[in-house]
Amino acid sequence: MVALLWTGIVSYFCLVNSNEIPVINIPNLDKCIHTFFHLVFTFLWFLFFSKHLQSDSIFKSLIYSVVFSFVFGIVIEILQNLITATRSADVFDVVANTVGSMLAIFVVVICNKINILNSILKK
Repeated sequence: MVALLWTGIVSYFCLVNSNEIPVINIPNLDKCIHTFFHLVFTFLWFLFFSKHLQSDSIFKSLIYSVVFSFVFGIVIEILQNLITATRSADVFDVVANTVGSMLAIFVVVICNKINILNSILKK
């Protein structure tokens, strides 16, 4: 449920009229935000898939969550071009999204190595 809520939050902030968002003049801040959004997005969907796929391996859940994050990011970029007047698609946003997903993989692997994934997933 948390993954779905986060998906809604990301969707809203990526599709809302950009005139409604305060302007902060920090170079590439939007790329950092995309990276953060997709790090959390990928991690939360990893937890969701891990609970629902009933697999002993983290690999399948990681693949599903990373692919889902990648496809979701591309769909959002396309929607920005098609349905918003103040936003446009940006390939560098997709790159930032991918960096966020890769960081999420790193977080999952570290959590797995130090044996805290089982307590998070309550396995």
